[in-house]
Amino acid sequence: MSEEILLRQEDYDKIVEEHEYLTSVRRIEVSEHLKEAKSYGDLSENAEYDAAKNEQAELEDRIQKLETMMRNGKIVTEAEMTGDHVNLGLGVRIKDMKTKEEFTYTIVGINQADPFEDKISNESPVGKALLGRKKGETVEIQTESGVLNYKIMEIIKG
Repeated sequence: MSEEILLRQEDYDKIVEEHEYLTSVRRIEVSEHLKEAKSYGDLSENAEYDAAKNEQAELEDRIQKLETMMRNGKIVTEAEMTGDHVNLGLGVRIKDMKTKEEFTYTIVGINQADPFEDKISNESPVGKALLGRKKGETVEIQTESGVLNYKIMEIIKG
């Protein structure tokens, strides 16, 4: 059984839009590249044909991933983002109980994660451990580099 993927509505809409573009426009373009490359003759020594086949494989792989996300996607609604607990689309200010350093992250779906923008995936160890928790709770997180203890200082809406 596949695991559900949490998405905000706008993220789900972007996935659907990309899927529609890839299946209606890019597939045709890649098919044309493939036909053109075949016309160059001997396929065993045809670099253009190999490149077109690789392009087709990458395209189909991406389409498959998007279809999986659409099939397994669960949309987190605005009503679920009340700010009384950590959820997708909300910010969270946490304090490292060991170093006393504070961090602010936004919890996002895996496709929107960007550590340089302080956006962490709900599927990352930290994101997963914070989901559903409330302000004031202390969370123990097992990571590859050891155990982290964070206290949730604030949940930030919007």
